[in-house]
Amino acid sequence: MRHPFDYRLAVKRALLVLELIYGLHAPQLVMAQSSSPFMTGATSLQTNILAWLTPVAIILIMALGGMAMANRMSWGWCLGAILGIAIAFGAPQIVTWVRGMFGV
Repeated sequence: MRHPFDYRLAVKRALLVLELIYGLHAPQLVMAQSSSPFMTGATSLQTNILAWLTPVAIILIMALGGMAMANRMSWGWCLGAILGIAIAFGAPQIVTWVRGMFGV
């Protein structure tokens, strides 16, 4: 007695073989990228923020200098501005330092 050919079973087996072949070659395809899209976007965002922050920091220092010359400045504002500028422009180094501390 002859059994009829089951096309669904043949298609399932063929897909299984293709998935196996793709699964074996997938790591090479994934490793082909030089960097992740997230890191590219994060680097671009960081560059844009620093580009906007540079003139703002310059104007802030000029305003603080004018207030100091007029003797109308609180030293808390001055220290806060210095600390804020140091954190904003030193953020990449701070992140690298923290990641190094925790071994990430």
